[in-house]
Amino acid sequence: MPMETSAGSGPVPEALSREVEAVMAAADTLMRVVARSVAEVEDIVNTPQLRVLVLIHTHGPQNLGGVAAELGVHASNATRICDRLVAADLLQRREDPADRRYIRLELTREGRELVDTVLQHRRQAIAEVIARMPAGRRPALAAALEAFAAAAGGQGTSDGRFTLGSGA
Repeated sequence: MPMETSAGSGPVPEALSREVEAVMAAADTLMRVVARSVAEVEDIVNTPQLRVLVLIHTHGPQNLGGVAAELGVHASNATRICDRLVAADLLQRREDPADRRYIRLELTREGRELVDTVLQHRRQAIAEVIARMPAGRRPALAAALEAFAAAAGGQGTSDGRFTLGSGA
């Protein structure tokens, strides 16, 4: 019997059931890694604030419209989040050199250090899990995850990592 998906989208094809369940299990593990890394800095930033910092760390300077679109929130909510990050000296506003009418949001040194710490924690936690896998299966894992990210609209970064497209 096919598995049901979200309301209105119909059942998951039987041929994909194993893969879907495997990705769901892996996603659950990754969400726990992310949750632990967020908990480490929750006395400094909340989850939406950390999402903004990671967005800018990953994709470079953004304007408020880009931040709002990525978070899926109204521009006024993005403004409040960014105002708090500026006040905490984790984010700075700068005129866009290409068009001074626009303001770019950039990480401060403190903001970069915070995100670097969070991402290093995530990498270490993931490395510990991968280290428990048989060494011969690790290359297939990397190839499968790269293909998954690409199929999801992911984009490669300059260091070979993949990021999901807008809205993820």
